[in-house]
Amino acid sequence: MTRSELIVRLAERFPQLVTKDADLAVKMILDAMTGALVRGDRIEIRGFGSFALNFRPPRVGRNPKSGEKVSVPSKWVPHFKAGKELRERVDRAR
Repeated sequence: MTRSELIVRLAERFPQLVTKDADLAVKMILDAMTGALVRGDRIEIRGFGSFALNFRPPRVGRNPKSGEKVSVPSKWVPHFKAGKELRERVDRAR
């Protein structure tokens, strides 16, 4: 599901929400989540999962096209871990 599909579904499910309002709500939620991760906070949504930051140390990588060695700097990357309820619901649906 893409962001625009989510906005359309919200507007369909809640007729009192205009598409513009659904768009604003989704944008505000995603901005709040991004801000929390930037501050180094962990995000937990009960029944869904959690988002945290993982540190990746610097390493020597390889350019797949040329085979040349390249230096990859350290970085922080977002990591999602599905909650128990989400895992069970997905498993039942399959």
